[in-house]
Amino acid sequence: MADPLRLGASLPQALALIARWRPRAVFTTGGYVSIPVLTAAAAAAVPSLVWAGDRIPGRSIRATARLASALAVSFEGSCEGLPQPCFVTGTPIRRLAGIDRTVARERLKLPATGPLLLVFGGSQAVRSLNEAVAGTLSQLLERTAVLHITGDSAYEEALQRREALPEAQQGRYRAYPSLGDEMADALVAADLLVGRAGSSTLAEAAAVGLPLIVIPYPYAAAHQAANARELVDAGAAMVIADEDLDATALLDASRILEDRARLTAMSSASRAQARPAAARAVAELLQALAERCPLPAPDRIERISREVA
Repeated sequence: MADPLRLGASLPQALALIARWRPRAVFTTGGYVSIPVLTAAAAAAVPSLVWAGDRIPGRSIRATARLASALAVSFEGSCEGLPQPCFVTGTPIRRLAGIDRTVARERLKLPATGPLLLVFGGSQAVRSLNEAVAGTLSQLLERTAVLHITGDSAYEEALQRREALPEAQQGRYRAYPSLGDEMADALVAADLLVGRAGSSTLAEAAAVGLPLIVIPYPYAAAHQAANARELVDAGAAMVIADEDLDATALLDASRILEDRARLTAMSSASRAQARPAAARAVAELLQALAERCPLPAPDRIERISREVA
């Protein structure tokens, strides 16, 4: 819980910064630190835009929503219960268009052909994912190449595991502690993603039509389970509860790669959920606020967000 005294002390600082910088608009992604900033902006008649990434807006978003001039959200339905105007923009993501799949695999030192399973736990290392891979790696590699983002703490162990594989399988398993710009290559190269359900992960997977096996983070008020629901309902993803994830569950889930009809249907459903130009939609709203223009119509923001670069 944020310290009310510290938040109160922050308000004069925020007012001073607004007076010094005289911004034309304020943009925030929520959090309790945004309360004094949005309060100061409202007091100084500076328009503001709040963007909410989770399907269920957090307490800080709900607490600050009425201070904002407009709201932007990632998921259909997130505007329910929030003040208007509220727009569905999607989650701003990196540029993914124009990446060649074969070139992407080559850069990541992966086989040029055949199915590829991408295992990615998000910004934090996920022990349950790493243990599931370790428990069934050789069996997985009989049906698919595996690109495994391990996190720093599990990387050395993954390298040792690769060295212990039969020589014929070693080239089918690539482990990285993390990926920066190369993550775009990983997403384009893969046929199936196993990972968490953060809004950025889901948005980037949808942008390239990547089917998902989602293991929602089990804490934080089950936000990730709610995030995943839209893709699950659309047929683009299936869910494994964190407590149910083990080597057997991962191996069973990977069988989707052997069902081409199902994989193709999931890919199409994933791509149908994509909003690859979410950043442009958010920018359109922010520019309108900064220029004191009428806000765009929701259908215009919808159209912009779904445009492919």
